[in-house]
Amino acid sequence: MTSSRPYLIRALYEWIVDNGLTPYVLINAENEQVVVPRQFVENGKIVLNVNPSAVQNLLLGNEYLELDARFSGSPMHVVVPVLSVLAIYARENGKGMVFNEEEQGGDEPPPGKGKDEDKSKRPQLRVVK
Repeated sequence: MTSSRPYLIRALYEWIVDNGLTPYVLINAENEQVVVPRQFVENGKIVLNVNPSAVQNLLLGNEYLELDARFSGSPMHVVVPVLSVLAIYARENGKGMVFNEEEQGGDEPPPGKGKDEDKSKRPQLRVVK
C-alpha cells in the first residue's frame, strides 16, 4: 500500500493556508537525496517556511516536495523526498502533524516477515471471532 504521508501533507498544507496561517515543514536533512541549504541544517534537521508568499513553484508530489526559494538572498531549488518530511505545522499555533520516522527506511519488512523485534513495542491487529 502506498504511503499516506504525501496525501496528509497536501491536506494539512491546504488547511493551514486556508486558515490564514504559515505552513512550516520539518525535514530530516540527513537523507542524501535531500537538497536544502546545508548552512541552515541543525542536528540533521531543517525547518522550511512553505507559505505561498515565501516560495515559488511549490510541488507537493507523491514522491518529492519541491520548491524554489531564497536563502540569505541566494535562489535555490529545494528537493525533499516525502519520506524525509517529519512534520507539517502552522507556525502561529503549532497545529499540524508529526510523522513516524520508522516509515522513512522503506526497506523494513512488515511485522512478522522475518524480522525479530519486541512485539510489545509495535501495535498489531488480530482477528477476533
